[in-house]
Amino acid sequence: MSQRVCGRVCGTAFGHAGAVRPARAARLAVRVHAAAPKVLLTREAGKNDKLKAALSKKGFNCIELPLIEHADGPDRSKLPELLRKAPGHYDWVAITSPEAASVFLEGWQAAGKPAVRVAAVGGGTADVLKQGGVTPEYVPSKALGKVMGAELPKPPGGTSRVLYPASVKASTDLQDSLAAAGFTVDRINTYNTTSVKSVPESALREALGADAVTYGSPSAVKAWVGLAGLEVANSKINACIGSTSAKACANAGINKHVYFPDAPGIEGWVEAVEQGCKDMNLKLPAAV
Repeated sequence: MSQRVCGRVCGTAFGHAGAVRPARAARLAVRVHAAAPKVLLTREAGKNDKLKAALSKKGFNCIELPLIEHADGPDRSKLPELLRKAPGHYDWVAITSPEAASVFLEGWQAAGKPAVRVAAVGGGTADVLKQGGVTPEYVPSKALGKVMGAELPKPPGGTSRVLYPASVKASTDLQDSLAAAGFTVDRINTYNTTSVKSVPESALREALGADAVTYGSPSAVKAWVGLAGLEVANSKINACIGSTSAKACANAGINKHVYFPDAPGIEGWVEAVEQGCKDMNLKLPAAV
C-alpha cells in the first residue's frame, strides 16, 4: 500500500451557477462519526456498485455522490469502421477502463461484432467486456497501461498494430510502452470524462459527513475540491484507485491523508480506505 503526501497547492473553485462554493461547503461540513466510518463513492451513476459491495461487506457505510460524467469523444464515430477492418489489420484492440469497454462494445455491435482480439487492462474492465459478449484474450499482471504495453504478446505472423480507443484525458503511458515494445498504435479518443459542476445542497451536506472520499479518476478529484474546498478535502481520508488519481490529488492541493494501492483495483482500493481509517484512528467496522 502506498501513501503519497503532496506539496504543491493549486486549488480550484467552480464558479458556475447552482454550485455550492468551497467556503459554503466548509460551513456545512460537520464530521459525524457513526458506528462505522462513512465512505463517499464518487464514480458516475451506476458505476459504484462493485466498490460499494466490497466496502459494505467490510461493514463500511457508503454514500454515493457521482462527481463525474461521460461525453462522446471526437473520434467516437470512427470506431465501428475501424473495428470492421480490425481482423487482419490489428493484432489487438486495447481497452483500458470500464467506460472504454462500454464504448467499445457499442462500436463493436454497430460494426457487426467482428472477430477481434481484445486486451483488457484489468479485472473490472474485463468484466464489462465479458458481460457484453467479448472475452479478453489478454490481461496484464498489473492493471497499469505501461505494464500492459510492456507485456502484450505479439501473435505469430501478426501486423504489430494496436487499436487503442481511449479517453480524451488518458495519458500516453500505454502508447509509449507499446511503441517501446515495437507496436504501431492507432489511438482514437472515443469518450471524455468531465467533472460535475454542481450538486444539490442536501446531497453535498450528506457527502461532507463522510470520513473517507474515494476517487476513480482525476476528474473526480477536481470536482470534489471544487465543491468542498481544500480545507475540507485535506481533512478527509482520500482513497484513490491508483497512482494517477493520487497525482491528481497532489496537483489539486490535497496534501494530507492520500492513499492508493500499487496496482489499481477494487481490492486495493478498499485496502486504501482501511489503511486511512487506521492512520486516522477510526475504528474499523466488523465485516458483514
